[in-house]
Amino acid sequence: MKSVSWDHNGRVSFGWFEHVIQALIVLNLLTFALETLPDLADGTMRILGIFEWISVSIFSAEYLLRLVLSRPRFKYAVSFFGVVDLLAILPFYLGLGIDLRSVRAFRLLRLLRALKLARYSAAMQRFHRAFLIAKDELVLFGVVAAILLFLSAVGIYYFENASQPDVFSSVFHSLWWAVVTLTTVGYGDAYPVTVGGRIFTGFVLITGLGIVAVPAGIFASALSKARAELDAETRADP
Repeated sequence: MKSVSWDHNGRVSFGWFEHVIQALIVLNLLTFALETLPDLADGTMRILGIFEWISVSIFSAEYLLRLVLSRPRFKYAVSFFGVVDLLAILPFYLGLGIDLRSVRAFRLLRLLRALKLARYSAAMQRFHRAFLIAKDELVLFGVVAAILLFLSAVGIYYFENASQPDVFSSVFHSLWWAVVTLTTVGYGDAYPVTVGGRIFTGFVLITGLGIVAVPAGIFASALSKARAELDAETRADP
């Protein structure tokens, strides 16, 4: 196949055929939405079923080709996109043996086909590289954010439980308030009424601004570095 090529990481590319794959992914997302329409005609359901067969056949062939042609061979199977591609077709084959209408979560795996589009986007490749660069910092910040979330739930529980036992009945019930407050969403379904609770909420809101700003800064720096690395690799390719 003349259109087949490999990058410096051994990932295979199918040239113009990848545009066909991209269009097919978008059409699959549209048909997934169409299937949720009530009272679809039997003819329409048959057409959608045939389209699903054709799509899965093409996606399966793509998966097998990438599996065999990757360098080193089969490295693709354990890669992020390899797992995504497998999960994107797996519900169809599972559905041949069991009725997935009773296991709707498996049917939702078809939406992973949307992630396949990331392979064909240079911007998404930079995002992936940036995440790898800043992975340790983001994981550390995620742990710190989880600890702050728990401490916020504990704090508001002790301030508000006596005044609002139905809303803040336990630390677990208070976690919802902590999430919407730390993320500065503030739905208003749970809010403090005591002076201590309101003062505590003010500190939590200020902390919440950092919850958004700090990882954004980390990722922006990593994204800039990823762009520079990818540009350097592009120039180095023959």
